[in-house]
Amino acid sequence: MKVNSDSSDILQKFFGLNQVLIQATSPGRMDVMGGIADYSGSLVLQKSISQKATITIGIRNYNQLRIKSLDISFQNEIYIDLDELPINYQEAQKYLKNIKGGDWAAYIIGCYLVLSNEKKIKFGGLDILIQSDVPVGKGVSSSAALEVATLKAIAELFNIELINSQLPKFAQKAENLVVGAPCGLMDQLASYFGDNNKLLPILCQPDQLYDLVDIPQDLYFVGIDSGVKHAVSGASYSEVRTAAFMGYSIIAQRIGLSKDDLDKQTELPFNGFLSNISPSLFEANFERSLNSMYGKDFIQDFGVVTDKLSVIKPDAFYNIKACTKHPIYENHRVKSFVQLLKSITKTNFSDILPIMGELMFQSHESYNNCGLGNEMTDKIVSMARKKGIENEIYGAKITGGGSGGTVCIMIYGEKGLESANQIFEEYKNLTNQNSLVFFE
Repeated sequence: MKVNSDSSDILQKFFGLNQVLIQATSPGRMDVMGGIADYSGSLVLQKSISQKATITIGIRNYNQLRIKSLDISFQNEIYIDLDELPINYQEAQKYLKNIKGGDWAAYIIGCYLVLSNEKKIKFGGLDILIQSDVPVGKGVSSSAALEVATLKAIAELFNIELINSQLPKFAQKAENLVVGAPCGLMDQLASYFGDNNKLLPILCQPDQLYDLVDIPQDLYFVGIDSGVKHAVSGASYSEVRTAAFMGYSIIAQRIGLSKDDLDKQTELPFNGFLSNISPSLFEANFERSLNSMYGKDFIQDFGVVTDKLSVIKPDAFYNIKACTKHPIYENHRVKSFVQLLKSITKTNFSDILPIMGELMFQSHESYNNCGLGNEMTDKIVSMARKKGIENEIYGAKITGGGSGGTVCIMIYGEKGLESANQIFEEYKNLTNQNSLVFFE
């Protein structure tokens, strides 16, 4: 939407007097079910949160990007000479990693660069102001919120039409290729299409959106921040993703594809997605073929993976079976969860919610088996289990990319909300962390 710089002291200070600007917002998201199985084609279930990223932009009279974040206290303003910024994504990534502030600014610059390249438009200089209350490192997609808001603002400023899921795909491309984080498309889709009062089912093959699912009255999904910073670019997330695609390669070769077929991605089985394998078929035909191994042994015996973002490190040891198993079973869990959710009534909720909660607990343990757990998120899940059904706490799981971040808890009624707040306060006091966030 259009705003005037005179509408607030903050805008006036950054942009000057009487400037017509474009402002766009986009929310963070909480992963209720699905999480890291997105890159393997699973159904995922996402909920928007109330916290949002806001991007305000205006035309700059120099061939330069001036970007400032109001959420960073140190090196929070950066100037990028557009004559020096590489248009090649990999070269841009290297360039930004070598300048001060390039790490956080890469999310914004990546969007600018992707939209310019993909639409073949030279935008010129911009003033860009960032203000976000989506907490960073909490597993609630602060980066996707920034990217989606940035693309919405630039597209509106230059009257660019982006249809269907084009905008989220551009946002993912910016994060994958310019920031260098191997995220799936789930976060960007959820930030763009999500709803704070409903759940958004997405079949990540790659972006089939289903109708929003109503959350029954008195049922709540809340988030408790563990205080442990999550980073999707971290080595463990990357290695778990790579291990899953190693497992897919082994399965594909077991049923007859050659290394060359996989390298060329010719007629891939299960349409290229692990999640299209049923749990029973996996157990009957493939599970015994999967063993943990070093990257160098996989390269020698199986050669390649189909995922361009997976980098096989020769000396890394990969837990292939658990990482392959997770998206296969998670897809089945999410499908069951959605069907149960749709069947809830005022008379049967006490029978259905414990089953849904068990699916969440199973998902959490599967994260742990992959290596993406954390003792502090385990602590919150354990506290939720202890409170239990008698206190209207039904299920809990780590969210998003794992390895810290936020735990999603499913609760019912006012008693459930009170119980969840008690867990939050107890955990906060236990860990002596006053800056934790409770997401509703």
